[in-house]
Amino acid sequence: MVSAGGGGSAGLLMVVSLGLLGCLLSPVAEILIARLLPRLGGLPTPRARITTAAVTGGACVAFVLRFGTPPGLSALILLAVLGVQLARVDIALHLLPNQLVFILLVAGIVLLGAPLIFSQQPDDFVRALFSAVILFAVYLILALISPGGIGMGDVKLAAPVGLYLGYLGWSQLLYGGLLGFIVNGVTTAVFLGGKRRNTAKEVPHGPAMLGALALTALLIQ
Repeated sequence: MVSAGGGGSAGLLMVVSLGLLGCLLSPVAEILIARLLPRLGGLPTPRARITTAAVTGGACVAFVLRFGTPPGLSALILLAVLGVQLARVDIALHLLPNQLVFILLVAGIVLLGAPLIFSQQPDDFVRALFSAVILFAVYLILALISPGGIGMGDVKLAAPVGLYLGYLGWSQLLYGGLLGFIVNGVTTAVFLGGKRRNTAKEVPHGPAMLGALALTALLIQ
């Protein structure tokens, strides 16, 4: 949390700076994605770019308000930037690009593991690695049981989602994993209430997973 009192102005400056950083990194990420992954259709519309920048900046602010400036703050900024981009792409194209999921996973491992160089407390990081495997395995089993409900993109995304949830704690892994299905179910029900009945097949699960991760990180201690 941002401290009050004498450090209040410094804390406020940090919050504003990270919010602006998120807003700036969002269009940079979109440009890189458009150049490196042209099959996704190039840059999104100006309205979508403004929205993703605002959401990314807001996520960065929320994370620093919730956690302060922990050693893993850079990993949270990465999560805000790439998580929003993955959600945007999945909503627009019903696709979770392997490259972005892989970057989120590998860079997340590097950034969350980097503090171990200066610390002798690897418990959180080891738990995060186990959690990535656990959630990936759960989604893989569900995809094999019900291929129409869970796609392989969702299975792959489960690994970085599990990594971040597990880094926060076992309870966060449990609640975040369950909340992803709840959020997706509510979203599907809303769409079914106003549109044709096959909309359930058109509701991407990735944004629900990422949204559940963010909500769990921010609300559950």
